[in-house]
Amino acid sequence: MTWTEEKVTADDGARLWTARAGEGEPLVLCHGGPGLWDMFDDVGGELTDRASVFRWDQRGCGRSQRSDGPWTTERFVADLDAVRDRFGLTGMTLLGHSWGAQLALSYALAHPERVSTLIYVSGTGIGPDADWHPAYRENFLARLGEHPERVARWRELTGRRLFTDEEARERAVLQWSVEFEDRERALEHAGRMADPWFGVAAECSKVLNEERKRVWGTPALYTACESLDVPVVIVDGARDIRPRSAVDSLERALPVVRRVTLPTAGHLPWAEDPEGFREAVTTAIR
Repeated sequence: MTWTEEKVTADDGARLWTARAGEGEPLVLCHGGPGLWDMFDDVGGELTDRASVFRWDQRGCGRSQRSDGPWTTERFVADLDAVRDRFGLTGMTLLGHSWGAQLALSYALAHPERVSTLIYVSGTGIGPDADWHPAYRENFLARLGEHPERVARWRELTGRRLFTDEEARERAVLQWSVEFEDRERALEHAGRMADPWFGVAAECSKVLNEERKRVWGTPALYTACESLDVPVVIVDGARDIRPRSAVDSLERALPVVRRVTLPTAGHLPWAEDPEGFREAVTTAIR
């Protein structure tokens, strides 16, 4: 699949990397993180026969211009709207994964008239971190601990104040390997996530995660979701180490919602159940 790449300029001058391919209804993909980059090359290519697929790297991340922020959801929503505006998209299907699901939901709440369908993949709902983070941390350590040499190396790298770019990539691959139910191929899948490697925008990740802790779980967010006039499809991997029960809060609040659970998949469901994930997405586009 050949992607047409372009830098889109946000209203404050920040340059955002984008890529597009395919024909049909517009489908905009929001990657996870925060502080990471678009990893939808393979899965995006599988959808270009059904949609015009648009990918982008969020502010200061990946192939986008390095930046000092600002690191706020409001700013990232404005950046996403700059991408939408540049390509003249109306009635787009918006798919967000993990942190990107939170961003896509925030965009739909701010601009519901510009979203035809929201596909919310592997998010953590709209409750506070206490609804999911303790169980996630326990599951993370248990799964990483299946290989004592890996957890020892991960702890060693995590405890360092300074490390090389190669060591940063190694740490990320070890950490991401826990996301896959298929334990035999977990390192392989995680290695694909880190290829190419652009480095994690650590300050972006820290600040946006702190913002989520302040804003998520508030009555105002629940009220906004109850009034969202956009169809939403929630896609879960049942084997995600983040408890799927956390997403119940969002499902209960939304007036128009359908949920698809892929029983054998983890946090990146397209990697472990590509057919099921494609079916869920293409059905939502239709």
